[in-house]
Amino acid sequence: MKISLITPAKKQSRAGNRTTAVRWARILGDLGHRVRIAVAYEDEPADAMVALHAWRSAGSIVRFRERHPGRPLIVALTGTDIYRFQKSHPRPTLRSMDLADALVCLHDLVHEAIPARFGAKLHVIHQSALPLPGPRRPSVRHFDICVVGHLRYEKDPLRAAFAVRRVAASSRLRVIHLGQAVDATWAAKARAEMARNPRYHWLGEVPGWAVRREWVKTRLMVLSSVMEGGANVISEAAVAGVPVIASDIHGSVGLLGRDYPGFYPVGDTAALRDLLMRAEGDGAYVDTLARHCAKRARLFTPDREFRAWRNLVAFIS
Repeated sequence: MKISLITPAKKQSRAGNRTTAVRWARILGDLGHRVRIAVAYEDEPADAMVALHAWRSAGSIVRFRERHPGRPLIVALTGTDIYRFQKSHPRPTLRSMDLADALVCLHDLVHEAIPARFGAKLHVIHQSALPLPGPRRPSVRHFDICVVGHLRYEKDPLRAAFAVRRVAASSRLRVIHLGQAVDATWAAKARAEMARNPRYHWLGEVPGWAVRREWVKTRLMVLSSVMEGGANVISEAAVAGVPVIASDIHGSVGLLGRDYPGFYPVGDTAALRDLLMRAEGDGAYVDTLARHCAKRARLFTPDREFRAWRNLVAFIS
């Protein structure tokens, strides 16, 4: 099939939506389909559409369905679709979901957050990651915590920095933050935090190989988001053998499991500080986190993601 894969993230973007689109295009190509990635559908020939983002891609979804009412249409639900736009922009968001033959989501609890009528359309496809090429070698001098994510509201990106401001002078905690600031205001906030907080180091946007190098060196990853549709950095960390501490949002619980022992209440700096200090002082706790992540890592293999897409395409064809 010729598949039009629509994502609101432009070609040069390193946003999660673009990364996901490129990986899915590769998988669909390996399944024998011809895939064209675009930010909007403009009547190009297509036997099927995969659209990331029910709200941002709503125009393309309607356009494709009107021109090709009998052809397969898959809509992938992002975190903002699920946790913001179906409430703030319900009409276009829910219409996209109604028009779709299938809805793709990235974690196991999405069915609890969308209208029940869409349950039969919902397909969970966990995002995959590759293991590290060699063993991890965490820093001895510092107890490094990494934050991997852009600086924007949804990520609550400075929460880990706030959490290490007032730890004891003897602590080796240090936060290494990899991610682009979405605007000058966020960049200024990060620089101001570095100026007042010697334990926080913002490195800005980095290529993928630099993130993988950080997986080798870090002790833990913190995901402090206020909303996520199923963050790929959790998959990457788990497969790399990096334990995770995360805010207890739906999207992270849906990836790590309700019994995961590394959650803290979203936005709660003191609770996050307590977990980081516990991790620094209690190797058994870190080992427990690592064992839980290793179990979840089985969900995030390329073979499993490939099979999920193969089954979905067969289901709608």
